[in-house]
Amino acid sequence: MGDTEKAAGGKPALKWGIAVAVLAAGYADLARGGATIAPILLVIGYAVLVPIAIMS
Repeated sequence: MGDTEKAAGGKPALKWGIAVAVLAAGYADLARGGATIAPILLVIGYAVLVPIAIMS
């Protein structure tokens, strides 16, 4: 296993981490009563970032 294969192994975890962070921020804002930012973050998280993380 070369260095290139080891380095590529961290990319999906990073993408999942970003997706989870955006979703957590969306739910946190929703719990505070946010009506503008929360839906935007949740849509970005579920419709964009999660599919990107799944495909990687």
